[in-house]
Order: sequence, then structure tokens, then C-alpha cells
Amino acid sequence: MKDTADAAQADRSAAGRLAISARGLAKSFGDTRAVAGVDLDVPSGSIFAVLGPNGAGKTTLMRMLATLTPPDAGSATVMGHDLVRAPHAVRGAIAMTGQFASLDEDLTGRENLIMLARLWGFQGRAARARADELFAAFDLSHAAKKQVKDYSGGMRRRLDIAASLIVTPGVLFLDEPTTGLDPTARQKVWRMIRRLARSGVTILLTTQYLEEADQLAERIAVIDHGRKIAEGTSRELKAATGSGVLHVALADPARLDEAAELLGRALDAPVHRSPEGGQLAVAAPSPAAANRAVAALLEAEITPADFSLGSPSLEEVFFSLTGRAEPQTEDTE
Repeated sequence: MKDTADAAQADRSAAGRLAISARGLAKSFGDTRAVAGVDLDVPSGSIFAVLGPNGAGKTTLMRMLATLTPPDAGSATVMGHDLVRAPHAVRGAIAMTGQFASLDEDLTGRENLIMLARLWGFQGRAARARADELFAAFDLSHAAKKQVKDYSGGMRRRLDIAASLIVTPGVLFLDEPTTGLDPTARQKVWRMIRRLARSGVTILLTTQYLEEADQLAERIAVIDHGRKIAEGTSRELKAATGSGVLHVALADPARLDEAAELLGRALDAPVHRSPEGGQLAVAAPSPAAANRAVAALLEAEITPADFSLGSPSLEEVFFSLTGRAEPQTEDTE
């Protein structure tokens, strides 16, 4: 009996540390099974990324957890509130920011935040103080009096996220937080996301940038065809491939197709091409196997400009799991 009681207490303690806990969440649209029984545990104060190819179920999963789409089956709690039985309590504990800013472009940034603060119940001076506080926190004070239509892409994304934080949520859902931003603006948004997590906000994000998940997320779930096919830290996912990866760059890119076929045959594994198309990567179970694969290229008079055996990148892990080169996020779910 004591063991049972101890186990129950441990379960309650673990649940208290989870911002999101989902079991068997499912959703269909007609004959299309968008999400097919996903389990998810997101620790409080963490950054958790969801990756998946086009139509994998990422957006539907996020919309269910944000109470925007009711699940057909399964259960979930968000900040301790039941998704189905207490949707209003869930909404009071979360904020959600999509890919595009939902702000009045003809108002200044400060006017937008003051208006939103008043809608949340802040009165006059308090609304202005909250707007100014967020502008300072997001390094936007210099643009407070500019109309939103004059903001750069990076400034708009930061303002949109600031707008979702008028009242600090327990969980912030970020759908493509840096889509379309240049590298400098993306880095600024990353720093802001890290600050939010350090302040105790739990962040669940979808992203099309594998580097973004690698840099930000403490844990990553990979979803394909509505099912979670892998989960772990970036390091755990890379280690789970169980092998090193042979990277090959060719002196003659015109022979890329021939080289890919030879490497795939030599190592009995799918060959991944870099997004730029100039490099090949394939899982190699051992250095000896990698050497034999390179020798096969040389025998065919295909000269590598460079080759190395190393750990897989997150992009290569994704390819290994899904057979697709990179996630897509313009979901048709």
C-alpha cells in the first residue's frame, strides 16, 4: 500500500511540474486524420519545439492545446486546467501568437499596446505603464511612436509577441516566430524567447528552421502523419540514429546524382542532400564502412572535394526519421 501511495504522490508531483500534459489527443477532418493519438509532456518554464513535415499535424495539435479546435479523443491539461472541462481557465492561462502580426497598422506601436492593455482591464496610467514596460523589455522604445506599418519585419514580430504578453501567460504558443526574418532579426527574437523562458513562461513553438529548434528548444517532438515519431533533446535525437554520418562534397557537382546512388548502395541507407544541393550526407555504421563508400566513389572516378565522418545534424536526424529533407509549416490541416 505504501508503494502505491508513494507512486501516486510521485505522479502528482510530476504533474505539478508540467505546464502541458496530453494523452491520446486526436482530431479528424472528414476522412483526414490530422492528429492520431499524440502524447505530450511539456515541463514548466521550458522551451519545447514541435517539428514535422507539411500536413503532419503540428498546427492542429497546437490549436487543440490552445482550445481553438476541440479534440475528438484524448485528454490534456494546460497549467493544471482540463482542456475540455475548463477551456475558459485554459484560455486565461495562455497566449498565442501566429505567423502574422494582428495589430492595427495605422496606430503607433504604443497605441496598439495601450489599447490591448485597456481591453485586459488596465486603467489609464496603468495601461500606459504596461505598454512602456513591454517596449523597454523588447528593445522597441525607440519605435513606440511609429505607426506599425513602418516597422521592419523583426520589429513587427517582437511587437506582436509583446502584445500577447500584456498579461503574462503561463504558456505562450508561438507558431513560426521568425518566419521571413533576416538573421539579425531572428537572433533578437531568439534572445527574447530565451528571456521569457528564464522568467518562467513555458513556450511551445513550431518552426520551419531546424537550427532554431536546435538553438532554442530543451526538448523537441517530431510529428509525422499525425503521430509523434520521436521526442528528446537535440543531443538525444542525434544519438538515437545509432551511427555517424558521412558528409561528402564533390569537386564536380554535375555528378551529384551518380554519387548519391553509389553512396546509398555502398551504405544501404538513404542519402540526404543539403538544401543548397552541393553536399551529400548518409548514415555510416562505422569508419570502415565510410571508407569503403568513399573508395566506391574513387573507383568510379568521382572525386570528393571534401569528406568527413561525424555526428548527424538535426536536419539529418529529421531526414532519417521522416524521409523528408526539412519540415514544412504551411500546414493544410
